Amino acid sequence: MKRPPKGSPIYLLPSLFTIGAMCAGFFAIFASSNGHYVRAAYLIFLSMILDSLDGRVARLTHTSSPFGAQLDSLSDMVNFGIAPALIIYNWHLHSLGKIGSIVVFVYAACAALRLARFNTMIEVVDKRYFIGLPSTAAAPLVVGYVWLCYTYQLNSQFFVMLGAIVTVFTAFSMVSNIKFYSFKEFHFHHRARFRALLIALLLLVLLVIDPELVIYTAFVLYVIISYLIFIFRIAYTKKPKIEENQTT
Repeated sequence: MKRPPKGSPIYLLPSLFTIGAMCAGFFAIFASSNGHYVRAAYLIFLSMILDSLDGRVARLTHTSSPFGAQLDSLSDMVNFGIAPALIIYNWHLHSLGKIGSIVVFVYAACAALRLARFNTMIEVVDKRYFIGLPSTAAAPLVVGYVWLCYTYQLNSQFFVMLGAIVTVFTAFSMVSNIKFYSFKEFHFHHRARFRALLIALLLLVLLVIDPELVIYTAFVLYVIISYLIFIFRIAYTKKPKIEENQTT
């Protein structure tokens, strides 16, 4: 009797972290549907932590597998694609009617495209950079905006429309060709200057004072700086061509 073909091995430990991340993202949707937006933001942040750990656990325990990679991608779609879209829709984007529905669908679709492109390009791109905003950075931009508006009672029509713009901007950033630094080459055991220690101390103090606002600001600056570097690179590459045409 012919044996069925064997599939990818399934390892329990990293899969538990991935399922845990999916669980956090799934229940973040339930929290937002009941109006608990701060709890939803915390759950998304928890899913980000668990998502960052599952790959490291797999590498440390030598339990990486194609099954784990596929499960991680599906989990990311739930946590950083579907969940943020429904959280901001449940917040106030539903008041925009069809426009709100289209906006959150565009975000979810772009998250799916971003993950599919990442899976197909993982072996050919520079590991120092992500091509397009990673979904793990896109989700806190959208969910963090909801958290800020809910905490500070920013519920006017202006902030609802601004939320739609933030969502669309984040969606298109995910499928853009802009390079975002991956921090994969950043290691804590490398030597650092004294000023770096002072900056780290300052950030630690700010985190203690207002952790949510500091973390959200960090993600916003991450996107802004990446866009500025992209614009400067375009300007720098065009400038020599202009000077060359002027000299000829």
